[in-house]
Amino acid sequence: MTTNNNAEWIEENNKLYKSFLFNDFSQAFGFMTRVALIAQQLDHHPTWTNTWNKVEIWLSTHSAGNVVTSKDRELASKIDSLV
Repeated sequence: MTTNNNAEWIEENNKLYKSFLFNDFSQAFGFMTRVALIAQQLDHHPTWTNTWNKVEIWLSTHSAGNVVTSKDRELASKIDSLV
């Protein structure tokens, strides 16, 4: 399903960042759908982009002043469990 997604999350500019590469757009979109369901359950939503087979995600907690918190680390861990 995915390719080259073993990288760690990078923390910079008060955000966690990671990019994910997939074989095609359909797989990337399916991944985003699964992330959206988890984010909704946690009531913690990512900033993200999708271009064809690449999904980029930035996580920070807006209510804490746009910094990385345990909410972001929890969501990042759950996202990693999808790939």
